[in-house]
Amino acid sequence: MRYPFLAGAAVVLMTAALAACGSPSDRGEEKAAGAGPAASSGPAAAPESGPGSPAPAGPEASPADAPAKIPDAGLTPATGSFTKKQKEYLVDRVPKGMDPAAVLQTGQETCDRLTYLVKVDRDTAVGAIVTGEIADAKPAVEHLCVQHKDLVDRASRGYADGTHQGKKLRPGHYRDVTPTRTCSWQVTGANGKNLVTGSSDDGKRTAITIPEAARAFTSTGCYAWLPEGDNG
Repeated sequence: MRYPFLAGAAVVLMTAALAACGSPSDRGEEKAAGAGPAASSGPAAAPESGPGSPAPAGPEASPADAPAKIPDAGLTPATGSFTKKQKEYLVDRVPKGMDPAAVLQTGQETCDRLTYLVKVDRDTAVGAIVTGEIADAKPAVEHLCVQHKDLVDRASRGYADGTHQGKKLRPGHYRDVTPTRTCSWQVTGANGKNLVTGSSDDGKRTAITIPEAARAFTSTGCYAWLPEGDNG
């Protein structure tokens, strides 16, 4: 059973019910096991906050919660050996207790996906990097498939759906990759002034220009925008 403590609670409640009024139905047992909130003498106390408060639980509690990594000297496969580039890829990427070869396989699969997508459509491959659909592409390409470096370079100048502003905003010409019929975009300037607004209800690719006066660029349903022309 997935949650043993719930099973124990169900047994206790079922026993009490049998003593009171006989054997309940299966549906009744399920409701009893998930009965309402326990009685309390007053409202639950709010979590303390402030400099002296305990750190929150969970993965965001502290960077120290991250699993320890295998030191460089321990990055050896069960059989054979890693090349220099393979070992460079693995540095500080293999949690203790994990087979380095399995982590290397993940990087190689990233390269294989890029190789396949390039054969289908180069822009789609770049868009997959821009959106994070192909995760950790940069380290994989840097060490395991340098032939795809141009894809990563171009992706670094693209935009995924969302709002981009400040240093993340780069004026220039862009084209969307695989827009939906609800693809829309807006470019705003100082004080939120609208500079460019558009949509594509036919799902066809569209080119836009983000001017120097732009302060924010928002895209929805367009998947990704890639640099074109002079900034491509």
